[in-house]
Amino acid sequence: MDFKTRHFIFGGDYNPEQWDDREDILEEDIRLMKKANINEVTLGVFAWAKEEPSEGQYDLSWLRKRVDILYENGIETILSTPSGARPHWLADKYPEVLRVDESRHKDLFGERHNHCYTSPVYREKVWQINHKLAEEFRHHPGIKAWHISNEYGGECHCPLCQQAFRNYLSEKFEGNIEKLNHAWWTAFWSKTYTSFDQIESPSSRGERSIFGLYLEWKRFVTKQTGEFIKNEKAAIRDAGAMQPVTINMMYEFDGLNYAKLTKYIDVASWDSYPEWFGHSDTDAALSHAMYHDFIRALKNKPFLLMESCPTATNWQPVSKLKKPGIVKAAGLSAVAHGADSVQYFQIRQGRGSFEKFHGAVIDHYGKEDTRVFREVSDTGSTLKDISKIAGAKTHAKVALIHDVENRWAMEKSAGPRNCGLGYYDAVMKAYKGIKAAGLDVDVVSMDHELSDYKLIVCPMLYMLRNGVEEKLRAHVKGGGILIMTYWSGIVDENDLCYLGGTPFGLMDVLGLRSEEIDSLTDEEENEMCPVSDNALGITKSYKARKLCDLVVLDTAKTLMEYGKDWYAKRPALCENDFGKGKAYYICADADEDFYLDVIPAITKRHRIKGLVSNLPKELDVCSREKDDTRYVFVSNFTGEEKKISLPKGAKVVLGNNDGVIDPISTLIFEESISSDS
Repeated sequence: MDFKTRHFIFGGDYNPEQWDDREDILEEDIRLMKKANINEVTLGVFAWAKEEPSEGQYDLSWLRKRVDILYENGIETILSTPSGARPHWLADKYPEVLRVDESRHKDLFGERHNHCYTSPVYREKVWQINHKLAEEFRHHPGIKAWHISNEYGGECHCPLCQQAFRNYLSEKFEGNIEKLNHAWWTAFWSKTYTSFDQIESPSSRGERSIFGLYLEWKRFVTKQTGEFIKNEKAAIRDAGAMQPVTINMMYEFDGLNYAKLTKYIDVASWDSYPEWFGHSDTDAALSHAMYHDFIRALKNKPFLLMESCPTATNWQPVSKLKKPGIVKAAGLSAVAHGADSVQYFQIRQGRGSFEKFHGAVIDHYGKEDTRVFREVSDTGSTLKDISKIAGAKTHAKVALIHDVENRWAMEKSAGPRNCGLGYYDAVMKAYKGIKAAGLDVDVVSMDHELSDYKLIVCPMLYMLRNGVEEKLRAHVKGGGILIMTYWSGIVDENDLCYLGGTPFGLMDVLGLRSEEIDSLTDEEENEMCPVSDNALGITKSYKARKLCDLVVLDTAKTLMEYGKDWYAKRPALCENDFGKGKAYYICADADEDFYLDVIPAITKRHRIKGLVSNLPKELDVCSREKDDTRYVFVSNFTGEEKKISLPKGAKVVLGNNDGVIDPISTLIFEESISSDS
């Protein structure tokens, strides 16, 4: 079921159950929400104890009243299921619902997300409350969508999960324990299993050196989470509620493979909380822009920014205020990268407990004459002004592979660096290079379809799974461009090393073979120096750190070479013709400046045209398309005025008509989609 909207959703989490003794609060909050241009609230995220105060005794009248009143005032509701925090009575009567940690100790009641996804009792109780909610609200015109639980995460090691894990393994390995033993290389250290019944999840008190076990456990946790989501959604559909369903995901969360969960939901959403300290505002914005592009690509359509903060959080290491302009700029950045909403946690600040100092649209003061309220209102007004863009899609020419299972394998495996391997940094540097070229990019897993892209970038693709090497081969052979880096094509999906040379399955595509890889200490560095008259026109040298791959060339040509150490003059950047396309191999962990220069040089050479000509540094440009119109967003998170050259025929939708972009602001222009774009 598609999520459709006539305008941008603007609002966020609202918790009226915390204000039972203050009926005047709801009336005042509605007045303030309307003044702030808020058109949506998310209700019931952690309201199970209020909705079902004792087993089988439901009270939804308070919720119905609030949904009704909000809708009468033009404010729609995204209604949440409450499974993220179970009531005390449930844990007291059914202790099996409480999680067991990796050391095999059962958690006490408390906090949130403290439940077992495998427990039949918990699944049944969640199904019942979800079904009751859906029966009550299935036909309500004010219900925009269903928000399933909250920020799924964590794992349980209880006996129920252990048996489910063994069943999962038996099914995957076709009941053949020897097949599992081979895949996990259990002959090492005499770890051979003789029965699936012997297998337990990884533990600091038990097995922690079989990396295949670790990988399958992580996959199993994702599978159990997906089945739990499926159970939650089934209860809603069984009751006749057909509104779209979403789950809110988290920034750079590696506990689950989100790509595997998208089949259970109708629209993707996530919670974005950049740390606006310790680095530039541009870096903070781009780190979350990359994840906007990841969430959007999960469903290849607009997503929801389910949570962000209108001011300081209360849980980051430093609870930094957002400087003037950041609230609006960050919201528009989400929209630029494909969001059809800007939502906040939270609408009204609570008086007590953990999040009483977490930022909100309406703070403890409770009035509208605050800086934050004014900035939120201005953001809402701007979203109304550009409402015609809602629903527009992004059509990226570039894919950046950022795969969580690859990360699991690489960061768990022993060697070549056991501290600071730098996978995320490598992905982020590649992302910044793509953005410096002025291009839209889909950030995708190895499960994603890759056939429609002109350029595919693969940083540290250590693990190959799902036939990705064949996809990449076909891409280059058919005329596409590939950029791959060091420490790629090393192991299969079980973390078994490939024999016969690496990058496995791609040595002829890249025209080289990796012979050795050198690990540098944090104090060491090398250089990547251009060879004369190289095809990319590179004239600068760049620092190389952490890892330096030593390759043996076959058909590839050297564009840059190492400048230091005993492998000076050996290749550091190579290119190779394969089929109708071209493959580039980056041999070392190059500094960010390398990517900011080299990726734009590659895209220019292969005529992959950016959205804006001569894009100034530190600007983020991206686009969305609807009908025959492209909407181009240019975000400036610097403290300086920037200027772009507007394309001929472009019409400014937001910002200055002369192409000047003020500090911490956004320019939007529209243009007709040309036939050759």
